[in-house]
Amino acid sequence: MALAAWAARALGASGAVAATAVGAAVVIGAGWAGGLVLLAFFVSSSAVSLAARPDRLLDAKGGRRDAGQVLANGGAAALGALLVRPAALWIVTASLAAAAADTWATSTGSRSRTPPRHLRSGAPVPAGTSGAISALGTAGGIGGAAVTALVGALVAASGALGVAAGIIGICGMLIDSMLGALAQGRFHCPACDAPSEWPVHRCGGPTTLLGGWRWLTNDGVNGMATALAALAGAIAWAVWSPCC
Repeated sequence: MALAAWAARALGASGAVAATAVGAAVVIGAGWAGGLVLLAFFVSSSAVSLAARPDRLLDAKGGRRDAGQVLANGGAAALGALLVRPAALWIVTASLAAAAADTWATSTGSRSRTPPRHLRSGAPVPAGTSGAISALGTAGGIGGAAVTALVGALVAASGALGVAAGIIGICGMLIDSMLGALAQGRFHCPACDAPSEWPVHRCGGPTTLLGGWRWLTNDGVNGMATALAALAGAIAWAVWSPCC
């Protein structure tokens, strides 16, 4: 699957290697049911990303996901599945629901006719800016969480899993936005006179830190949000699975 995604230019070379590792860990820990949830996340998120408007996104990395993006979205699910086998499917579904919500929100938000507003300042900002939300992007994020949670519920034959993962996925998206608004590094490229979310702009030149933590990039924020969602999935399993 990773090779096919690399050939289809959905993954870069490093992304394909990382996706193979993530996929193997998920299947080992959560079985083929977890693999189907991962597949649903990847296929649906890739399809939605194709419909995005990259020209409207702030300093996007590009259409081909690299290892950092893959691990930020799937690393917590893979590690949780290996470490907590009894709760593996709940962890995988909840974490990937949060990842799907963020991916769908960014992609659908790029189609919004109304620019998103930054949670910290309330000012309109370019689509794709971390810490900013729009009505269309939020609706898309809810859809992404719901699709991933539904697949988890179907393969596990558990409505409780579906409800828990859906709620966790939406909360994970909101936490991602809050971290992006309050803690993620914000940069400016002096050569291009353009805002950026990376220490090195896509033009290749170094950027100037304007606020936030330099080391906390968009991938780091995504990784934190999916890790918290994985933890919430394990807690939800401990609370709900015995009775549901």
